[in-house]
Amino acid sequence: METKVQMQGLSTKKLTGKVAVITGGARGIGAATAKLFAQNGAHVVIADILDDLGERLADSIKGRYIHCDVANEADVESAVQLALEWKCRLDIMFNNAGIPGYGGSITNIDMEKVKHLFSVNVNGIVHGIKHAARAMIQGQKGGSIICTSSSAALMGGLGSHAYTSSKEAIIGLARSTACELGVHGIRVNCISPHGVPSEMLVDAFRKIIGTADMGPEDVSKMVGERGSLLRGRGGTLEDVAQAALFLASEDSGFITAHNLVLDGGYTSANSNMTFIYQKEEN
Repeated sequence: METKVQMQGLSTKKLTGKVAVITGGARGIGAATAKLFAQNGAHVVIADILDDLGERLADSIKGRYIHCDVANEADVESAVQLALEWKCRLDIMFNNAGIPGYGGSITNIDMEKVKHLFSVNVNGIVHGIKHAARAMIQGQKGGSIICTSSSAALMGGLGSHAYTSSKEAIIGLARSTACELGVHGIRVNCISPHGVPSEMLVDAFRKIIGTADMGPEDVSKMVGERGSLLRGRGGTLEDVAQAALFLASEDSGFITAHNLVLDGGYTSANSNMTFIYQKEEN
Protein backbone atom coordinates (compact mmCIF):
# COMPACT_ATOMS: atom_id res chain seq x y z
CA MET A 1 0.00 0.00 0.00
CA GLU A 2 2.79 2.41 0.87
CA THR A 3 4.48 1.81 -2.48
CA LYS A 4 1.19 2.44 -4.30
CA VAL A 5 0.66 5.72 -2.47
CA GLN A 6 4.22 6.82 -3.22
CA MET A 7 3.71 6.03 -6.90
CA GLN A 8 0.47 7.99 -6.93
CA GLY A 9 2.32 10.96 -5.44
CA LEU A 10 4.95 10.76 -8.14
CA SER A 11 2.33 10.55 -10.86
CA THR A 12 0.98 13.97 -9.88
CA LYS A 13 4.18 15.51 -11.25
CA LYS A 14 3.28 16.24 -14.85
CA LEU A 15 6.82 16.85 -16.16
CA THR A 16 8.93 14.22 -14.40
CA GLY A 17 12.26 13.86 -16.21
CA LYS A 18 11.40 16.47 -18.85
CA VAL A 19 13.93 19.12 -19.84
CA ALA A 20 12.78 22.69 -20.44
CA VAL A 21 14.33 25.94 -21.60
CA ILE A 22 12.54 29.14 -20.57
CA THR A 23 13.59 32.44 -22.14
CA GLY A 24 12.89 35.49 -20.05
CA GLY A 25 12.85 33.08 -17.14
CA ALA A 26 14.48 35.21 -14.45
CA ARG A 27 11.37 37.08 -13.34
CA GLY A 28 7.68 37.56 -13.97
CA ILE A 29 5.83 34.95 -16.00
CA GLY A 30 9.07 33.13 -16.80
CA ALA A 31 10.12 32.80 -13.16
CA ALA A 32 6.68 31.64 -12.02
CA THR A 33 6.71 29.03 -14.78
CA ALA A 34 10.25 27.88 -13.99
CA LYS A 35 9.24 27.24 -10.38
CA LEU A 36 6.09 25.37 -11.35
CA PHE A 37 7.90 23.26 -13.95
CA ALA A 38 10.55 22.32 -11.37
CA GLN A 39 7.85 21.44 -8.82
CA ASN A 40 6.41 19.12 -11.46
CA GLY A 41 9.69 17.27 -11.95
CA ALA A 42 11.25 19.15 -14.86
CA HIS A 43 14.91 20.07 -15.26
CA VAL A 44 14.85 23.78 -16.14
CA VAL A 45 17.30 25.99 -18.01
CA ILE A 46 16.62 29.67 -17.37
CA ALA A 47 17.76 31.92 -20.22
CA ASP A 48 17.72 35.67 -19.58
CA ILE A 49 19.79 38.86 -19.51
CA LEU A 50 19.07 39.44 -15.79
CA ASP A 51 22.04 37.45 -14.56
CA ASP A 52 21.76 37.90 -10.77
CA LEU A 53 18.04 37.10 -10.66
CA GLY A 54 18.44 34.22 -13.07
CA GLU A 55 21.33 32.61 -11.25
CA ARG A 56 19.58 32.80 -7.88
CA LEU A 57 16.40 31.31 -9.25
CA ALA A 58 18.26 28.53 -11.05
CA ASP A 59 20.08 27.64 -7.83
CA SER A 60 16.82 27.56 -5.87
CA ILE A 61 15.17 25.08 -8.28
CA LYS A 62 18.33 23.06 -8.97
CA GLY A 63 18.32 24.20 -12.56
CA ARG A 64 20.81 25.92 -14.85
CA TYR A 65 21.17 29.55 -15.91
CA ILE A 66 22.61 31.05 -19.07
CA HIS A 67 22.89 34.66 -20.20
CA CYS A 68 20.71 34.95 -23.29
CA ASP A 69 19.65 37.91 -25.41
CA VAL A 70 17.02 36.30 -27.63
CA ALA A 71 17.62 38.89 -30.36
CA ASN A 72 21.01 37.20 -30.80
CA GLU A 73 20.46 33.82 -32.45
CA ALA A 74 23.76 32.44 -31.13
CA ASP A 75 22.60 33.09 -27.54
CA VAL A 76 19.41 31.10 -28.07
CA GLU A 77 21.31 28.28 -29.72
CA SER A 78 23.65 28.21 -26.70
CA ALA A 79 20.70 27.94 -24.30
CA VAL A 80 19.36 24.93 -26.18
CA GLN A 81 22.85 23.45 -26.32
CA LEU A 82 23.20 23.82 -22.56
CA ALA A 83 20.06 21.72 -22.08
CA LEU A 84 21.44 19.05 -24.41
CA GLU A 85 24.84 18.99 -22.69
CA TRP A 86 23.20 18.87 -19.25
CA LYS A 87 20.47 16.26 -19.83
CA CYS A 88 21.00 15.08 -23.44
CA ARG A 89 17.52 16.13 -24.55
CA LEU A 90 15.04 19.00 -24.87
CA ASP A 91 11.33 18.38 -24.30
CA ILE A 92 9.93 21.87 -23.73
CA MET A 93 10.83 25.27 -25.14
CA PHE A 94 8.99 28.22 -23.60
CA ASN A 95 9.68 31.27 -25.77
CA ASN A 96 8.63 33.82 -23.20
CA ALA A 97 11.13 36.69 -23.46
CA GLY A 98 9.76 39.99 -24.70
CA ILE A 99 9.93 43.74 -24.23
CA PRO A 100 7.21 46.40 -23.98
CA GLY A 101 6.14 48.47 -26.94
CA TYR A 102 6.95 52.02 -27.88
CA GLY A 103 3.98 54.36 -27.72
CA GLY A 104 3.01 57.28 -29.87
CA SER A 105 1.12 58.01 -33.04
CA ILE A 106 1.62 55.98 -36.20
CA THR A 107 2.32 59.29 -37.92
CA ASN A 108 5.62 59.74 -36.11
CA ILE A 109 6.57 56.20 -35.11
CA ASP A 110 10.31 55.63 -34.67
CA MET A 111 11.22 52.77 -37.01
CA GLU A 112 14.57 52.12 -35.34
CA LYS A 113 12.76 51.42 -32.09
CA VAL A 114 10.27 49.24 -33.95
CA LYS A 115 13.12 47.23 -35.46
CA HIS A 116 14.62 46.69 -32.01
CA LEU A 117 11.27 45.56 -30.58
CA PHE A 118 10.76 43.10 -33.45
CA SER A 119 14.30 41.77 -33.02
CA VAL A 120 13.32 40.65 -29.52
CA ASN A 121 9.60 39.92 -29.68
CA VAL A 122 9.49 38.26 -33.10
CA ASN A 123 13.01 37.29 -34.14
CA GLY A 124 13.61 35.95 -30.63
CA ILE A 125 10.64 33.60 -31.06
CA VAL A 126 11.92 32.50 -34.48
CA HIS A 127 15.30 31.70 -32.95
CA GLY A 128 13.68 29.71 -30.15
CA ILE A 129 11.44 27.65 -32.41
CA LYS A 130 14.26 27.03 -34.89
CA HIS A 131 16.79 25.67 -32.43
CA ALA A 132 14.30 23.85 -30.23
CA ALA A 133 12.86 22.09 -33.28
CA ARG A 134 16.32 21.03 -34.43
CA ALA A 135 17.10 19.53 -31.03
CA MET A 136 13.71 17.80 -30.73
CA ILE A 137 13.83 16.33 -34.24
CA GLN A 138 17.35 15.00 -33.76
CA GLY A 139 16.64 13.77 -30.24
CA GLN A 140 13.50 12.24 -28.87
CA LYS A 141 11.25 12.95 -31.90
CA GLY A 142 8.68 15.10 -30.15
CA GLY A 143 8.21 17.97 -27.75
CA SER A 144 6.24 21.06 -26.85
CA ILE A 145 7.09 24.60 -27.97
CA ILE A 146 5.18 27.40 -26.26
CA CYS A 147 5.26 31.08 -27.22
CA THR A 148 4.05 34.06 -25.21
CA SER A 149 1.80 36.39 -27.18
CA SER A 150 -0.72 38.84 -25.68
CA SER A 151 -4.37 39.86 -25.60
CA ALA A 152 -3.12 42.93 -27.49
CA ALA A 153 -2.86 40.65 -30.54
CA LEU A 154 -6.61 40.01 -30.36
CA MET A 155 -8.07 43.44 -29.69
CA GLY A 156 -6.98 46.84 -30.92
CA GLY A 157 -6.14 49.51 -28.39
CA LEU A 158 -4.59 47.32 -25.70
CA GLY A 159 -1.00 48.04 -26.69
CA SER A 160 1.12 50.26 -28.85
CA HIS A 161 1.18 49.74 -32.62
CA ALA A 162 4.60 48.08 -32.58
CA TYR A 163 3.84 45.84 -29.60
CA THR A 164 0.45 44.81 -30.99
CA SER A 165 1.85 43.86 -34.39
CA SER A 166 4.76 41.94 -32.86
CA LYS A 167 2.46 39.89 -30.63
CA GLU A 168 0.07 39.11 -33.49
CA ALA A 169 3.02 37.95 -35.60
CA ILE A 170 3.86 35.41 -32.89
CA ILE A 171 0.46 33.73 -33.20
CA GLY A 172 0.84 33.43 -36.98
CA LEU A 173 4.35 32.05 -36.60
CA ALA A 174 3.23 29.43 -34.08
CA ARG A 175 0.42 28.23 -36.34
CA SER A 176 2.69 28.12 -39.37
CA THR A 177 5.47 26.17 -37.67
CA ALA A 178 2.93 23.81 -36.07
CA CYS A 179 2.00 22.76 -39.61
CA GLU A 180 5.59 21.79 -40.41
CA LEU A 181 6.61 20.29 -37.08
CA GLY A 182 3.53 18.20 -36.30
CA VAL A 183 4.86 15.32 -38.40
CA HIS A 184 7.75 15.11 -35.94
CA GLY A 185 5.42 14.97 -32.94
CA ILE A 186 6.27 18.54 -31.98
CA ARG A 187 3.41 20.72 -30.79
CA VAL A 188 3.58 24.52 -31.12
CA ASN A 189 1.13 26.67 -29.15
CA CYS A 190 0.72 30.20 -27.83
CA ILE A 191 -0.37 31.72 -24.54
CA SER A 192 -1.97 35.18 -24.64
CA PRO A 193 -2.23 36.75 -21.16
CA HIS A 194 -4.21 39.90 -20.44
CA GLY A 195 -3.33 42.33 -17.67
CA VAL A 196 -1.10 39.98 -15.69
CA PRO A 197 0.90 42.05 -13.16
CA SER A 198 4.42 41.19 -14.25
CA GLU A 199 7.20 43.66 -13.48
CA MET A 200 7.01 44.85 -17.09
CA LEU A 201 3.27 45.62 -16.92
CA VAL A 202 3.50 47.23 -13.49
CA ASP A 203 6.23 49.54 -14.78
CA ALA A 204 4.03 50.42 -17.77
CA PHE A 205 1.06 51.22 -15.50
CA ARG A 206 3.25 53.41 -13.32
CA LYS A 207 4.20 55.48 -16.36
CA ILE A 208 0.61 55.68 -17.62
CA ILE A 209 -0.88 56.62 -14.23
CA GLY A 210 2.08 58.80 -13.33
CA THR A 211 2.88 57.34 -9.93
CA ALA A 212 5.71 55.23 -8.55
CA ASP A 213 3.53 53.86 -5.76
CA MET A 214 1.50 51.46 -7.91
CA GLY A 215 2.22 47.79 -7.19
CA PRO A 216 1.14 44.40 -8.56
CA GLU A 217 -1.94 44.31 -6.31
CA ASP A 218 -3.11 47.67 -7.67
CA VAL A 219 -2.71 46.49 -11.26
CA SER A 220 -4.61 43.27 -10.52
CA LYS A 221 -7.42 45.26 -8.92
CA MET A 222 -7.72 47.59 -11.92
CA VAL A 223 -7.73 44.71 -14.38
CA GLY A 224 -10.24 42.79 -12.28
CA GLU A 225 -12.60 45.76 -12.16
CA ARG A 226 -12.27 46.98 -15.76
CA GLY A 227 -10.66 44.26 -17.86
CA SER A 228 -12.37 41.00 -16.91
CA LEU A 229 -15.84 39.48 -17.04
CA LEU A 230 -14.97 37.89 -13.70
CA ARG A 231 -15.40 41.11 -11.78
CA GLY A 232 -12.84 41.47 -9.02
CA ARG A 233 -10.70 38.67 -10.48
CA GLY A 234 -7.61 39.73 -12.38
CA GLY A 235 -5.05 37.39 -13.88
CA THR A 236 -1.94 36.30 -11.99
CA LEU A 237 1.53 35.10 -12.91
CA GLU A 238 0.52 31.71 -11.55
CA ASP A 239 -2.44 31.58 -13.96
CA VAL A 240 -0.05 31.88 -16.87
CA ALA A 241 2.37 29.37 -15.36
CA GLN A 242 -0.46 26.85 -15.00
CA ALA A 243 -1.42 27.38 -18.65
CA ALA A 244 2.20 26.81 -19.68
CA LEU A 245 2.28 23.63 -17.57
CA PHE A 246 -0.84 22.38 -19.33
CA LEU A 247 0.61 23.02 -22.80
CA ALA A 248 3.97 21.54 -21.82
CA SER A 249 2.49 18.32 -20.43
CA GLU A 250 0.75 15.37 -22.02
CA ASP A 251 -2.55 16.76 -20.73
CA SER A 252 -2.53 18.78 -23.96
CA GLY A 253 -1.11 16.00 -26.12
CA PHE A 254 -3.67 16.54 -28.92
CA ILE A 255 -3.44 20.34 -28.93
CA THR A 256 -1.27 22.23 -31.39
CA ALA A 257 -1.46 25.48 -33.41
CA HIS A 258 -3.65 26.82 -30.59
CA ASN A 259 -3.68 30.21 -28.86
CA LEU A 260 -4.71 29.83 -25.24
CA VAL A 261 -6.15 33.19 -24.13
CA LEU A 262 -6.02 34.08 -20.41
CA ASP A 263 -8.16 37.17 -20.18
CA GLY A 264 -11.19 36.47 -17.98
CA GLY A 265 -13.26 36.61 -21.16
CA TYR A 266 -12.36 40.24 -21.82
CA THR A 267 -11.52 39.95 -25.52
CA SER A 268 -14.47 37.65 -26.26
CA ALA A 269 -17.47 39.44 -24.79
CA ASN A 270 -18.70 42.84 -23.62
CA SER A 271 -19.25 43.01 -19.88
CA ASN A 272 -21.32 46.18 -20.34
CA MET A 273 -24.13 43.93 -21.60
CA THR A 274 -24.66 42.52 -18.11
CA PHE A 275 -27.30 45.18 -17.46
CA ILE A 276 -29.59 43.27 -19.86
CA TYR A 277 -29.51 40.13 -17.74
CA GLN A 278 -29.89 42.10 -14.53
CA LYS A 279 -32.93 43.87 -15.97
CA GLU A 280 -34.54 40.58 -17.03
CA GLU A 281 -34.00 39.10 -13.58
CA ASN A 282 -35.73 42.08 -11.98
